[in-house]
Amino acid sequence: MVYRWRYQDSAGGEVVGPDERFDDQGSAELWLEENWPDLLDGGVEQVTLLHDDAEVYGPMSLNPPGE
Repeated sequence: MVYRWRYQDSAGGEVVGPDERFDDQGSAELWLEENWPDLLDGGVEQVTLLHDDAEVYGPMSLNPPGE
């Protein structure tokens, strides 16, 4: 079982992002914590965490509050 992120624009359309795969939820969240600014700069505005193909949570905005 694998965790991964689905990358989306502000309207919820999928966008291309790094094809990172993680063994556990904590590793996926730590990776996002370290990499969200680069994702945002690359056009990713929100993410959804997936466990295999099931949504764990999201979409979650990468934009700072108030933007």
